[in-house]
Amino acid sequence: MRPTSSHLLFYLCTLFGFGLAMPARADIVLDAKRVNMPGVKLQDLQVRMGEDGQGGLRLTLQAAKAEVPALGWRRIGLNAQGSLLRDPHLRWLFDGGVQLAGAPGNALSDAKLSMVLDDAANTLQIDLSQGRAQASTALPLDQPTHAQISLKDLPAGWLQGLLGTMWSGRTTAGRVDADLALDVQKNGIQTSGQFGLSDVGFDTPSGTLAGQRVNGSGRLHVDTTNGPARIGLDASLRGGELLLGPIYAKLPDHPVQLALDASAHNGALELGRLRVGDADAMQLEGSLAFDAKGELQKLKLDKFQASFPAAYQRYGQAWLATLGMRNMRVSGQVGATLDLGSDGLHSFSFDTGGIDFADGDGRLAVSGLRGGMDWALHGTRPATTMSWRAVQIYRLANGAAQTSWQSREGSLGLQKPVDVPLLNGHLRVGDLDWKPAAAKGRRLSTSLALTGVDMAAFSRAMGWPEFPGTLGGAIPALRWVDDRFELEGGLSVNVFDGFVDVTRLSLQEPFGTSPVLAGDISLRQLDLGAMTSVFDIGSITGRMDGSVENLRLVNWNPVAFKAQLLAGSGGRISQRAVNSIVSVGGGGIAAGLQGAVLRLFKTFGYKRIGLNCVLQGTVCRMGGLDGDADGYTIVEGSGLPRLQVVGHQTQVDWPTLVRRLKAASEGGGPEIH
Repeated sequence: MRPTSSHLLFYLCTLFGFGLAMPARADIVLDAKRVNMPGVKLQDLQVRMGEDGQGGLRLTLQAAKAEVPALGWRRIGLNAQGSLLRDPHLRWLFDGGVQLAGAPGNALSDAKLSMVLDDAANTLQIDLSQGRAQASTALPLDQPTHAQISLKDLPAGWLQGLLGTMWSGRTTAGRVDADLALDVQKNGIQTSGQFGLSDVGFDTPSGTLAGQRVNGSGRLHVDTTNGPARIGLDASLRGGELLLGPIYAKLPDHPVQLALDASAHNGALELGRLRVGDADAMQLEGSLAFDAKGELQKLKLDKFQASFPAAYQRYGQAWLATLGMRNMRVSGQVGATLDLGSDGLHSFSFDTGGIDFADGDGRLAVSGLRGGMDWALHGTRPATTMSWRAVQIYRLANGAAQTSWQSREGSLGLQKPVDVPLLNGHLRVGDLDWKPAAAKGRRLSTSLALTGVDMAAFSRAMGWPEFPGTLGGAIPALRWVDDRFELEGGLSVNVFDGFVDVTRLSLQEPFGTSPVLAGDISLRQLDLGAMTSVFDIGSITGRMDGSVENLRLVNWNPVAFKAQLLAGSGGRISQRAVNSIVSVGGGGIAAGLQGAVLRLFKTFGYKRIGLNCVLQGTVCRMGGLDGDADGYTIVEGSGLPRLQVVGHQTQVDWPTLVRRLKAASEGGGPEIH
């Protein structure tokens, strides 16, 4: 470490000078239990001096413990040895080596040491080298607490002692070049100068600040006197990765400007001035603060300008992934401000002249977004407008719309209702009130109304067999509470000449990795003839009622429900439909009807059809119209030939049941012989 090595060696030279002031004779040994000098403490010190046989002195200095508190060196073992002589210019020359034990980063564990003391020039020159690392220090004899330091190829780990006096982080890799001026005072140090970084890495115990393979150069100022350590940095960085709390940067090969003024105290770090400039991606000005545990205390962006896709690829990808939005496709530009404290969000705003984005999982896509929002926790903000050309949520495409917003006392409200085209119908959003600062409880409330949504278009979007009908309904209250959306009222689908009513809907973590959907479904007087013609499972006439209670889907896959289906008014059923029901229910034909006779008839009369399923996890408990130890009735026949279908499997694996339903709809059900 630049200042550490020079400062310690200055005091070593002072001790050598003390020995040289004594008459030269062989085998002089000086012992001291403790030596305290400004900024340095030595324990169990021994200095041995003797003639080297060439007109000079052989010197050895050992200390069991050496401490330089201002530079973070504590309990360091010290061993230095070499030859001392005086040249014709009356300069004292020392050549030898120094070994430190326990120094941060294994600094100076086996280094070469040379010193030149020139009383006429009032200077002491110290040169150190170990492997590729080189350090040179020059200091005036009449002001030994000031030094000019030059470092080349110094391991970044050697800086750990000094960094440890200012923050809780540690260096992990890389090398440093520097030309610095150093002043050592009783209550700390002051240093400034130029530096260069090569593949430098660092991290913190909390993992909120980190860097890897960072390269760059710049100017640095550090002042640890008079209170918290103060750090000033103006740098140009190239390549590598940086993590500053929620801000992750994958730096490009061209220079990125980084400027900051920071203060550090007892492990806490505050960046009072933070500026990042990446010409074709992002411009940022603001401030940032962390407590001693590495927890974010403040993030304020007074200016933020981003150009996509470069800004997303270099700076936004990791952060958006934490919000469940991965592999985004983004183009356009946006400007924004943000004020986030330890107590939550205080304000934000953004504005764009045009941006398109879509997440890689197909859950959300917006094209032609223009305008913005302006929100603050307190007071009233100016009204803003925001419009889009198209929005797609999962597979549902919404048309163009324009919205008006205004923030009042922490609530961001929609100024007037909005009609959004949706699948040949309309979605009307009524009063909307959003509290962005709410971390729990009620965050958002609004009302929705759907009219004339085309079920044929809806079924195509969902990848279902196409069937006619319309979807409509009113949701008088939609609330975002904690991490879930709750819907009052319900939706009604006019389909198959009947109705499907959806109530008690709730959606948890809609854009997370495992969204959870819950609700109840009621089926009323669906025309089985129209339904079976669409799903191609054979022909059934009559009307069906039913319900799906306590439905629960995780990541859009059913994990629980209680379903009951009943066609109780009679009708006709085709042989293929019988095959489909048998394949789903795992049953067979009862009442002695033989397959050879069955094949003579294309359709059969039935009195009732009933099928129940209670799903828990991956197992469906099956039932029908009635049941006993031998099974349960699925189809109760009527007239001649009398048909009765009985199910025998009461416990069915859900994935197996799904495969049976798919096979039945594709005409792959078993044949009756």
